Amino acid sequence: MTTSVQASGPAPVRVLVVDDHELFRRGLTMLLGVDGGITVVGEAGDGEEGLRLATSTTPDVVLLDVRMPKGSGIAACKAIKDAVPAAKIIMLTVSDEEADLYEAVKSGASGYLLKDSSIDEVAQAVRVVADGQSLISPSMAVKLLDEFKHMSQGERTPAPNLKLTERELQVLRLVATGINNREVAKRLEISENTVKNHVRNILEKLQLHSRMEAVMYAVREKLLDPPP
Repeated sequence: MTTSVQASGPAPVRVLVVDDHELFRRGLTMLLGVDGGITVVGEAGDGEEGLRLATSTTPDVVLLDVRMPKGSGIAACKAIKDAVPAAKIIMLTVSDEEADLYEAVKSGASGYLLKDSSIDEVAQAVRVVADGQSLISPSMAVKLLDEFKHMSQGERTPAPNLKLTERELQVLRLVATGINNREVAKRLEISENTVKNHVRNILEKLQLHSRMEAVMYAVREKLLDPPP
């Protein structure tokens, strides 16, 4: 007697929502819950509660407000990454101040979206960062690239011999433009899995945690020229 086993699809991305605005938080939770590829495992109204829930539920992705009571979202981001290193964090905020973006990146955030993003954009961002990529809103990308140019003009201590290969530098230059792995693969005429392997190797060599951190570090240390 044989038993047939049905192949199951990919497991839903497990998401934790942390925002002090209850109406926004509940609405976001409800709308994401409709998406069959996403499961909301909890919601919290401040950073302390968010850290407790992240520790107990170990989500794949945390949607985290930048400005909250009982500690800022930036502080909560760092604490959650320390407690649950595998969790990917997307910062949600009404702010378009550059300082928020850079602080979020330094604290380990993988994504940064403005709160006026559509629910489809938020859901797509969840999938992108869960897949190991980074994502920021287009307006933030422009400011980030401007900052790269300023960073590259300053006096910097020479970088240590990190021995990035020429191919890894090519990948890093393309990542700096904000394109995803698929587009990088298309431009370099290599497979998407090969791109993922290169990104992982780059992060290991730079001892960093996200694609955005790698690009900021590389430009700061003059490992590559910023995009024109």
